[in-house]
Amino acid sequence: MYRELASWWPLLSPPRHYIEDAADLLPVLQGAGDAPAHTLLELGCGGGSLAYHLKRSMRLTLTDVSPEMLAVCRTVNPDCELLPGDMRSLELGRVFDRVLIHDAIMYATDPDAVRAVLATAARHCRPGGGIVVVPDHVRETFSPKTSHGGEDGEDGRGLRYLEWVWDPDPTDTRCTFAYALLLREADGTVRVEQDVHEVGLFHHNAWLARLDEAGFTPNSRLDPWQRYVFWGVRRRD
Repeated sequence: MYRELASWWPLLSPPRHYIEDAADLLPVLQGAGDAPAHTLLELGCGGGSLAYHLKRSMRLTLTDVSPEMLAVCRTVNPDCELLPGDMRSLELGRVFDRVLIHDAIMYATDPDAVRAVLATAARHCRPGGGIVVVPDHVRETFSPKTSHGGEDGEDGRGLRYLEWVWDPDPTDTRCTFAYALLLREADGTVRVEQDVHEVGLFHHNAWLARLDEAGFTPNSRLDPWQRYVFWGVRRRD
């Protein structure tokens, strides 16, 4: 989905799907620090659909490990700085007012990976600045689900998907997202693709503990979609 099929991303998750999400997150981002934010680093920006709305309020630096997804993001956000990098090990040598990790944090599937990502965030967040982390699920509120969607493009292509989420082993820190994708080319040819993602699933208090360990004073809130949004202020010590 993030490599060979990346060019289909605008038909799977376009910017207009993120209008309400961005409106809800913006006050959290601005409040997660000792002063209003002017610069923001996003780790795991994907296709840039969320960033499209946030860039009106802050100067954004967008990073992702997938060159193909960065190419998609560049078409949506040509006015932003885009850089390749793994969120577990990125080193830009500068700091920002805010660091955002949206649902890309789900690809940290064990505690060490979470620690590595939050350490990256801490290195790039100025003292007194803030972090916001938005996992799709925490262990306490997780439940299996299915969903579907998709869009038609102006170029004649179309996409429809079925997403199936479940937890094969409730004793570990992972769950599974499986996707079935129907892709219609501009000439009317239709093909089927599938993709399975193993992602992280952690307890609410584990997120707070990891943020504290990384040097942030942590907080959380439930958003309108019943996701826990975690944020913290970078301590000065």
